[in-house]
Amino acid sequence: MKRLYSFYTALFAAILLLASCSKDPVEPSYDQNALAPLSVEFDNIVGGQKLVLNTGAYTNALGQEYNIQLLQYFISNIQVGKADGTTYTVNPDSSYFLIRQDEPGTRFAHVRVPEGNYTSLTFTLGVDSLRSTMEVGKRTGVLDPGAGSGMYWGWNSGYIFFKMEGISPQAPSDPTGQHKFRYHIGGFGGYSTPTINNIKTIRIDLTSRGIAQVRKDRSANIHLMADISKVLSGSTNVSFAANPQVMFIDYSVNIANNYAGMFVHDHTEN
Repeated sequence: MKRLYSFYTALFAAILLLASCSKDPVEPSYDQNALAPLSVEFDNIVGGQKLVLNTGAYTNALGQEYNIQLLQYFISNIQVGKADGTTYTVNPDSSYFLIRQDEPGTRFAHVRVPEGNYTSLTFTLGVDSLRSTMEVGKRTGVLDPGAGSGMYWGWNSGYIFFKMEGISPQAPSDPTGQHKFRYHIGGFGGYSTPTINNIKTIRIDLTSRGIAQVRKDRSANIHLMADISKVLSGSTNVSFAANPQVMFIDYSVNIANNYAGMFVHDHTEN
């Protein structure tokens, strides 16, 4: 009996040791008051031109003319990384931003991270599935479905990640007589069954145009250019004539694949 008892005691101890060794490493906690300011600036352009709503005249890869009347998109889940591979993810409750071309102040995403020299920036274009499925009380600020931004599909219970509207002579005439295109791109993969997933993770290498030297006594700014012309070209050249209205349909994946490549690091101010 003693041998049997000793055997089970040793087995139990071994199981506890194995379980403790298999735990994931705990990410160090940071005093939020000790974090330093960092901003990420999203500067929207079209090719080499400044994006101007309503009056700007542009041409896509297919030679079709257009202007842009509305542009806005969600940026979320900001993470910075160091040369040694360590990363810091901004508190998710403080990491959702709606970039609106008609409101210049929204082009800055202000966050707080530990002091350090950061060589990479990662963020999501869109709203992740976890936050999309949380109770409404957990979705405040720019994520409030009733905020009036027009970035939520009530009929589809999901966020519009990227919205662009404008006029192109090549787009068919709509019921109001306008040659309008509307691209409302969303889809987080579905609640219980798989659906369209247009969430895109963007990683920016900061080493060639200036790493972010984050310190408590100053505010570093990572300046990105978002070339909206790339939304219409890349793996797919989007035609206003063939696809003037794209929302929650399979073709939206093509536009999402395009806009994943629209961000370029311009410079960093330290």
